[in-house]
Amino acid sequence: MTDLPMVDMVRTGQNIVRLREQADLSVKDLQALFGFATPQAIYKWQHGTAMPTIDNLVALSVIFQVRMDEILVVDGQR
Repeated sequence: MTDLPMVDMVRTGQNIVRLREQADLSVKDLQALFGFATPQAIYKWQHGTAMPTIDNLVALSVIFQVRMDEILVVDGQR
């Protein structure tokens, strides 16, 4: 069986940080946009310990005005 591509969670998190900063948004700003009670989910995304759900990834792409594949970093992609 061939190796399937995998999302690099740490590098994807670094992308989220970079895109958030380029959009001049704070973690608190994202928290408010998503309606989260706490910012923990966003910190987990940024540190690469958790991934946004598909719905949240779609929302991030709209907020950052990029395609979803510009947020995700995939290893082993052919």
